[in-house]
Amino acid sequence: CVLPLIVLDVVDLEAGVFGSLPAFIVACGVLYLIVMAAAISEKCTRVPALINAISFGPGTSRERQHVVDYINSSAAGFYVFGVRLSTGMVMKFAYGWCVVAVGLITKFNA
Repeated sequence: CVLPLIVLDVVDLEAGVFGSLPAFIVACGVLYLIVMAAAISEKCTRVPALINAISFGPGTSRERQHVVDYINSSAAGFYVFGVRLSTGMVMKFAYGWCVVAVGLITKFNA
């Protein structure tokens, strides 16, 4: 991943803070991309309720229920290695890498 490379780049004091700025920008971009993918996965869970609230006219409740059941069973969203990406998972991932980064930076700078 990008974060270990940034930590190792920051630890290398010859490059300085400005030398690792491009890697930091790339890491922020990757994190933003993952957060947006998780947000889309979270929005996909609310689609069945939205469709169920829309009125398509008389006599369409059975077809609407079939559509809602199909959307629920399809479990749309972004998947990483077969696991659905959620906002909580992204936050845990970011927190874990921040802990690793702080630990490595303090170990190498001490």
